[in-house]
Amino acid sequence: MNNQHPTPNNQRRIEISQVVVTAQQMREVEARIFAAGIPVAALMEKVAGLIARRILDMYLNPGQEDNRWGGGELGTPTTDREWGLGAMGRWGDQPRFYSRPRVGILVGPGHNGGDALVVARELYFRGYAVFIYSPFAKLKELTSQHLQYAQSLGIPCYQSIEDLPECDLLVDGLFGFGLERELQDPIASAINQLNHKSVPIISIDMPSGLHTDTGKVLGTAIRASHTFCLGLWKLGLLQDQALEYVGKAELIDFDIPLADVEAVLGETPRIKRVTKNSVFSTLPLPRPAVTHKYKEGHLLLICGSRRYAGGAILTGLGARASGVGMLSIAVPESLKPILVSHLPEALIVGCPETQTGAIAQLQLPENTDLNSFDAIACGPGLTKDASPIVQQVLESTIPLVLDADGLNILANPPLSKGGMKGGIRQALTVLTPHTGEFQRLFPDLPDAKHNRIEAVREAAAQSGAVVLLKGARTVIANSEGAVWIVPESTPALARGGSGDVLTGLMGGLIAQAVTHQIAAEDMVAAAAWWHAQAGILAAQERTELGVDAFTLTQYLNLVLNHTDFDSL
Repeated sequence: MNNQHPTPNNQRRIEISQVVVTAQQMREVEARIFAAGIPVAALMEKVAGLIARRILDMYLNPGQEDNRWGGGELGTPTTDREWGLGAMGRWGDQPRFYSRPRVGILVGPGHNGGDALVVARELYFRGYAVFIYSPFAKLKELTSQHLQYAQSLGIPCYQSIEDLPECDLLVDGLFGFGLERELQDPIASAINQLNHKSVPIISIDMPSGLHTDTGKVLGTAIRASHTFCLGLWKLGLLQDQALEYVGKAELIDFDIPLADVEAVLGETPRIKRVTKNSVFSTLPLPRPAVTHKYKEGHLLLICGSRRYAGGAILTGLGARASGVGMLSIAVPESLKPILVSHLPEALIVGCPETQTGAIAQLQLPENTDLNSFDAIACGPGLTKDASPIVQQVLESTIPLVLDADGLNILANPPLSKGGMKGGIRQALTVLTPHTGEFQRLFPDLPDAKHNRIEAVREAAAQSGAVVLLKGARTVIANSEGAVWIVPESTPALARGGSGDVLTGLMGGLIAQAVTHQIAAEDMVAAAAWWHAQAGILAAQERTELGVDAFTLTQYLNLVLNHTDFDSL
């Protein structure tokens, strides 16, 4: 959507922001960097300098340019009058300190601890009161050197957490990526004490105590307010079980060459974060000057029942927001008037219904072939009485999105026990379960709560479908093992009907992907990101309690208007 071509460096940053790595992959990338000649000490100085600057910008000097950074000497003195001797206030969503802040630096035995010590030194030179907690007797050589220098400057250092003075801000450099063992006392007890302090904690790379790949808490873990992930996004930070420990996550890009990333991961990483840039490079915008409605996709929605009329309406409103050129909606005959009143632009197809008010037979106008549409989305509000309808759409040869009762019907038998038989459909199939539906579809797979990413990847391989597992961090995988992770969402979406909106939005975008020859999996990821961003914007304006599913549909297009296209 942006007519300006990004510079090579900006393009690298765009691509780097999408990359997600395991601990082993990060080790391999770092090994290539060091083998190429950059000293470990030089990289540590660069990384820690970037961290210190972000701490200053966000916590210690928000809203003001730090004239002691870059514009002056490192040791520029500051006066007590400048910093005062008071307490802590607020600046937006971040703490604002009105005094000379007291910063506690938590130092581990490895290079993560070395990063923290360089941060300590930089903050000390800028006039902040710095205190070091270093409980380990044995440190890596470079980390030990930085500790020795910090002590030579007169920065107080403590081995016991009880001796560490009360601080306004804590910087966690105890453990970085690669931790695999459970934490033991005294470190575990120290972390528990730190978590009870009512001060912000900034973690370097990973909150100490989290498994880098799974996000599992290894006994106990730092509950960070903010995590600065170094170089490349770590997989564990994007796992649902890690989120209450990560706080707000931000990538500190220290200019890893893209060639080194590609040498380890390949030109197309198997796990990618869905970002604003990736979404807007996927959406069919701007439209060509000469087009017509059938060139912009024709979607068939099959949804609703007398019991769940709202599901059909919400799915239709989601599809409307997608911009699909033509929208047809098949519902029980008794629902046709209400659908016409809410979606006058759509072709509403009234179908024969069962005594319970479910669709009994899919009866399209003029015996229209199902395969004449560009995509089908099926399931919201159907009830299980519509089982023959789901079987009929499974036999079609066009892209299909299944949700809600479509999934409940498909789960009998479960996919791992004969359903879809490892990908019986030749066309794209997208399954969009929440955790409960996922477990019914794939009961033999490991619990998705403990490693959602691997569980979804296994489910996609087993079913031959694209599987989208809803959650705080929605995960998408295809049968070839590629994974997309939506890195942001909001608990405001934990409302009935939110998933129906996503089904309609996704169906409309997939129909357009067909006509515009866009990779369908990328469009699935774009739909999930768009849906999440609409929820975030709605929650910002209406609070997390004020975002019902209908309200969500009204923010789908508003959120695009709030996008800063110059930043793409």
